[in-house]
This record gives sequence, structure tokens and C-alpha cells, in this order.
Amino acid sequence: MTKIVNHWIGGKTAEGASGTYGPVTDPATGEVTTKVAFASVEEVDAAVAAAKDAFATWGQSSLAQRTTILFKFRALLDQHRDEIAALITAEHGKVHSDALGEVARGLEIVDLACGISVQLKGELSTQVATNVDVAAIRQPLGVVAGITPFNFPAMVPMWMFPLAIACGNTFVLKPSEKDPSAALKLAELLAEAGLPDGVFNVVHGDKVAVDRLLEHPDVKAVSFVGSTPIARYIHTTASAHGKRVQALGGAKNHMLVLPDADLDAAADAAVSAAYGSAGERCMAISAVVAVGSIGDELVQKIRERAEKIKIGPGTDPTSEMGPLITKVHRDKVAAYVTGAADEGAEVVLDGTGYTVEGHEDGHWIGISLLDKVPTGAKAYQDEIFGPVLSVLRVDTYEDGVALINASPYGNGTAIFTRDGGAARRFQLEIEAGMVGVNVPIPVPVGYHSFGGWKDSLFGDHHIYGNDGTHFYTRGKVVTTRWPDPSDAPAGVDLGFPRNH
Repeated sequence: MTKIVNHWIGGKTAEGASGTYGPVTDPATGEVTTKVAFASVEEVDAAVAAAKDAFATWGQSSLAQRTTILFKFRALLDQHRDEIAALITAEHGKVHSDALGEVARGLEIVDLACGISVQLKGELSTQVATNVDVAAIRQPLGVVAGITPFNFPAMVPMWMFPLAIACGNTFVLKPSEKDPSAALKLAELLAEAGLPDGVFNVVHGDKVAVDRLLEHPDVKAVSFVGSTPIARYIHTTASAHGKRVQALGGAKNHMLVLPDADLDAAADAAVSAAYGSAGERCMAISAVVAVGSIGDELVQKIRERAEKIKIGPGTDPTSEMGPLITKVHRDKVAAYVTGAADEGAEVVLDGTGYTVEGHEDGHWIGISLLDKVPTGAKAYQDEIFGPVLSVLRVDTYEDGVALINASPYGNGTAIFTRDGGAARRFQLEIEAGMVGVNVPIPVPVGYHSFGGWKDSLFGDHHIYGNDGTHFYTRGKVVTTRWPDPSDAPAGVDLGFPRNH
């Protein structure tokens, strides 16, 4: 019997009423294992209404109440991390260790939310004028929404809702319809932790659900992570409806390798950063820029390591890389490799014919490595979102920086070198929001914010960290003047000596 994933509205499961369902596939087998209900406009409205009703009390709740619930949620999340990881593997396809890592990174933001009291401290200036004080406070927005991608079905929602609800907001999540079960499990754990009904809601669906959240007058802010074209659409549409927006888009992350670098370390980093999670992550290294004469040796070292990666079902503990999310996406990724030679690239490894015995209908693709890729090739220009690594050659450090800065994306980048001066110049000169020095995937820890530049981010706020707290709250300044009690009107005796 096919499993059905329904919505979560007002603290309980809400069966889909639209009559429209989407298929959820096990990427390792190609089998449709689940149907997910697609929300109608009315169902989205019901979730927003539940969140609005809950905000009336949740927005006034104490910090102690909120953080007590979040501490309980964190403990439950820790207890159920294997179960959540198994849901991710079953619907996304990533290997179990990657799925566990995803849950662990989400836990970091829950930790931050548990300590939200420090981030929500206000400011006070006394005696700015005679008997006048000025205080700055932060208050929740109301109902906020999150629209999240398929590649991290647990982590990315946890980049959003823990901080949002810790700040006193209520939340409506629209997760990816390709792997929705992890989001529903998070909702169940929040309820078990004691979160009041309606504070956290989940609606599944497609563009109908997304557009209603973007337009709904009671939704005050929208957080999004996904591709650049959709991020731009989310930002434009939600902003036009008066909402605060943080929309994180796509990437083409470069790794600059200087001639003095430890090439073994650089090759190890390139392989893990390019092929981990089958390349389906916005912080994957998809372009290595080799400076000077090291290109041939570096490519050979990357090839030797890449050829040893074991590809198989995520449920197999020996697998190091799983399948891609859908067959359509698998075919799209493969097309970049099959067309690379015609665009002037040298195909060092071609993984497009890869399959797994006994799982021939899975969405498999092997490791692909392209060398001497021209900057005009589609494999370089586009965000591939798969296990394809391009190597480009430049003569100098300056040429490498110019190449990277010419990219329309500015999510993350890295430099590999032993030279501190070169690394310092790089971190100042490169046009990207996150920079790694001998670190291939510079995703910040939870108490620093995540976000890119240029076409990798639409909106003024990065996600989580201090930016996350600011995004989910509004600042208010209160100026107060109280007359001295000794100046009380005649006939009122407060026990203070009178000045006249």
C-alpha cells in the first residue's frame, strides 16, 4: 500500500482535500513509494489562519516558555536522528552518514534558538535628556513562511523555523514535494515537545501553495532556499506584496588552487566537496581553478580519488554516494557531461553510463570530471547540481580571482595555499559571501550567518545567526520621559520631599 503524506495544520494531521497528489520516488529503485497531498489555496489559508490564531498567544509568551519547549524538541531530535536520517535516505537518496550529518547541522540552529534570550536582549540609554530614557527592543513579526528545497529536507527547514518560533513568530512550512516526510516528522516532534497547536504548520504542494503564501496578507515574511530563477521570483513576488524576504539562490562555487598548495589535501577536498551528497548541495565545489603548472598533477590526483568512490543505495553502509533525486534531474546532469567535449572540454571521467546491479531503475549517475573547461561551456556557466567537477586553468592568482569574480554567482569560494598573504588578499578581494581558506565548503557554524552575494542571494538578510534573529523580528525604539516624583501635583503625597 502506497504511503500518503498529508499536511500538518493546527497541531494535527490534515488530510489533503484538493484531490491532487504528487509522487515521491525512492531514488535508489525508481519506485514510487509515497503520494504527497498538494494543498489548494483554501488549505494554505487554513494553515495561515491556524498560525495567526496561535500568534495571539505565542507572540506574548515568555522567553522561558519558548526555550523550554525548544530544549525538549532538541532532545527529541537527538533521540530520533536515525529515524529522520532514514526518511531522508528513502526519499532523497543520500547515504545514511550524509543524512545524519544533515540532521546534526540542523541541530546547531536549534541550539542557537535554545539560547535566543541573548540575541533578543534590547538596548537602553538613560538620561539622554533630563528625565528621558531611550530603549530599543525587538518584537516578532507574526506569521512567517518557509519554502525549502529537496536537497536538505530536514536541515534547511531547521535553518528557519527554530529561530522564527523562538523569536515569538508562528510558522508555515512548504517543504519540497519530492521528499516531504522529514518535515512532517519534525512537526510531530515539535508537538511532542509541547509546542502549542498552530505555532508550526506544514503544507505540501506546488506553485499553487507557493504563490498563495507569497500573496497572503497575513504572512509577514518569507524565507526561501532554492535555485536562482525561483529565488528571484520569490523575492520579486513577495516583496510586491509587502513582505520581508530572504531568498537564497543557486551557486557556482570555485576552489582556487595556488602552486604552493598541498596538492594531496587539495585533491581530497575537491573530491569530497564536489561529489559529497552527489553534488546536490548549493555549497558544492563545482569548479576547481588551477593556477600555473600544477593542473595536470592536480587533475590526476583528483581522478585517482574519484575513481575509488563507492556508489550505491543510501541504505548500504558501504555506499559513499547515492543516486540523484529524480530521473529527470539525472538526465539533465548527464547532458552536461555528454555535451562537454563538443564545447572544448576534456572529459577525464564520464559517469553517465553508471548503474547499480539489482537497482537498474534507480536514478544513478557516476563521477564525472571535466578538465580544461572553457568559461563559455554550459558545464561551467550553469549550476549543474550533480557529481560533475570542472577544472579550469589560469596562469596567475590575479587571473583566477578575475575569473571567479566574473561569475554571476557569489555563494561560496575557497583558496588552497600555504601563503598567508595570498589567503588574506583572497578573502578581501573575492566577491562571495562565504570564503574558505584551505576549507573547501565554508558553511558557517550556527551562530554566524549563511548567505551569498550577487545572484546567490535576494534580500538583505542572510540566514540563521544574528541575521536570522534580525530577520524574524522588528526593531522598535521607545523614548520615555517621567517627571521626578518630587514634582507630583499638590495634594498627592508620594513621600518625596517637595522642591517647591
